[in-house]
Amino acid sequence: MRSTGVRTPRPPRDLGAPAPPPVETEYRPSSAVDVSRAISAQRHGVNDPTYVATAPLSSGGVVWRVSRTPLGVATLAVRQRADGSVRAAAWGPGATWALDQLPALCGAHDDPEGFDASRHPSVAEWHRRHPDLRIGRTDLVFDALVSAIMEQKVTSMQAFSAWRSIVTWYGERAPGPTPRAMFAPPDVEGWRHVPSWAWHRAGLEPPQSRTIVESARRGSAIVRAAAAAADGEARDRVFISLRGVGIWTSAETRIRAFGDPDAVSVGDYHLAHQVGFALTGHRTDDDGMLELLEPFVGHRQRVIRLIYAGSGLEPRRGPRLHPEDHRNR
Repeated sequence: MRSTGVRTPRPPRDLGAPAPPPVETEYRPSSAVDVSRAISAQRHGVNDPTYVATAPLSSGGVVWRVSRTPLGVATLAVRQRADGSVRAAAWGPGATWALDQLPALCGAHDDPEGFDASRHPSVAEWHRRHPDLRIGRTDLVFDALVSAIMEQKVTSMQAFSAWRSIVTWYGERAPGPTPRAMFAPPDVEGWRHVPSWAWHRAGLEPPQSRTIVESARRGSAIVRAAAAAADGEARDRVFISLRGVGIWTSAETRIRAFGDPDAVSVGDYHLAHQVGFALTGHRTDDDGMLELLEPFVGHRQRVIRLIYAGSGLEPRRGPRLHPEDHRNR
């Protein structure tokens, strides 16, 4: 849906009208998969308008995810059964695409072959506890790029708030019987035409908003080039060709869109500290982090996921950072 520069009221949903019947499928992974962990990596905060988890999948909950597929908007509802099989239903013009992509979202393309967890005792233990950890992918390059740009050099709270605001104001209402109002992100042209005052009202800084708008001008070409790239380094070259996009943003995009098992978000405010603490008991910097992860080249993102899954994180000390809000100045 192309957005104009003027925000228009949304028509209320007719709550009395029944939702159209969904398209449904069942996916049976070839090995045990923690589907909830694979999908939740795509979540942008607890109030993400594109993602709702009614309860943990292990407790019979349902994960609802809204996306803008190449065929149109789709709402996907996912439930994992006790036997490991995955039931999914989808609504909207992109429903069949979303169901076809379900295995990839659940980590079916993530191959741990060649991963030697025994190179570090803690990694080996976390891998023993979480053998079902897989890295999912969305194959939706521009959405992944935009969300990563929003998270540049700000707190997660600020980035998630901006994502929630812009997607709700300029996205498209999700089809189907969603548990609450949900929205798909704008299309490439929609991101390009979000007005400057809306970015400011959403709390996003001008460098990030300019980068998103400028990236949208080349959006279709960037998506094609990234999809055709042979490996992570080639995708880095594609993304870093955009002004305002650096190695951190490229890595985050590779992880979300392509499930890259080796991508490392160098330049992250917390990541090097956490990896250093988990593997040595002490903080380190980016160079130290890369040295520690060197034995796991090809699977460095997998090690990072295992660190977070295995609670190998440094305990928080002191109060959380309270970001300053400049919107009323």
